[in-house]
Amino acid sequence: MTDLKPGSVVFENIRKDFGAFTAIPDLSLTIEPGTLVTLLGPSGCGKTTTLRMLAGLEHPTAGRILIGGRDVTMVPAHERDVSMVFQSYALFPHMDARDNVAYGLESSGFKKQEARELAEDGLAQVGLAGMGHRLPAELSGGQQQRVAVARALVLNPQVLLLDEPLSNLDARLRRRVRTEIRELQQRLGLTAVYVTHDQDEALAVSDRIVVMKEGRIAQTGAPRTLYEQPASAFIADFMGEANVISCEVLELDGDHAVIDVGGLQHRLPSRQNGPGSAKLAVRPGAIVLNPESGSGIGGEILTAAYLGGHVEYEIETPVGNFFVIDHSVEHLLAPRTAVSLGFRNRGLALIDG
Repeated sequence: MTDLKPGSVVFENIRKDFGAFTAIPDLSLTIEPGTLVTLLGPSGCGKTTTLRMLAGLEHPTAGRILIGGRDVTMVPAHERDVSMVFQSYALFPHMDARDNVAYGLESSGFKKQEARELAEDGLAQVGLAGMGHRLPAELSGGQQQRVAVARALVLNPQVLLLDEPLSNLDARLRRRVRTEIRELQQRLGLTAVYVTHDQDEALAVSDRIVVMKEGRIAQTGAPRTLYEQPASAFIADFMGEANVISCEVLELDGDHAVIDVGGLQHRLPSRQNGPGSAKLAVRPGAIVLNPESGSGIGGEILTAAYLGGHVEYEIETPVGNFFVIDHSVEHLLAPRTAVSLGFRNRGLALIDG
């Protein structure tokens, strides 16, 4: 396989209409070469439409798309220098793995023997050396997925596009294959745009995550930033579960604020909030359970579910119900047990209402 040449991607004020419906009102986004950026969001948020416009399978109603500095807004898909891994993998069932990988090369003008040699190199690149003779039906789901990636990579694209590439795999295989995709992307220095609705998947593979809502960018940033510093209740709840409750900002201390939640005071970054009423996002793992006599927010356990490595509790308090994940499984607390709640130093963020 020849050296890949990762390119940048720029969306400039993109709008996409489908008749009277505007799917993407105004999208501007820059993706740096050699990075993996995930478009994440619920169904109907516009992430797949955005990917299809980048692939050339849809054309924007307004705005420009640039790949490697070249304006490709109205360039046909086959001239864009991108390759796409589809959700269904789209492998030809009557062709073996090598011929599946070689197909695009032959269609691009490579002689058959050269295409097959490059295909063998591509399969080796994704860990399938010596398996080129197998038909798709003779491969596992993860191996089929890697054949689809190899077929995309041998075309030496500036940008690799992945549309829900793990959705056909079971949970355990998804974890393994997403690690393989990330390692391959980093090793080859690929520019990759990845679409998923799975938050764990996005956190595991991405350099940057773009969370979309109703065709707009709700927030973008590194995985840790989005998880630990969500900008809104939507982001907090979508990037893993969060308890969103009311609090009072008592005072500011430099870049930090002192807040009060049901009599419990806590210090955390102010995020430009001034004194007064505010909203607080609390991750389930950021809550500490103490005996009823302890200082904190008093409450009562409504439900308890043992899940092996942790226990999930729902706890009723005067400031609202909390969903809590507790990794202290030695002593399970039964429903109707009185407790008090405290907060850890991480996993809390003031957010926009």
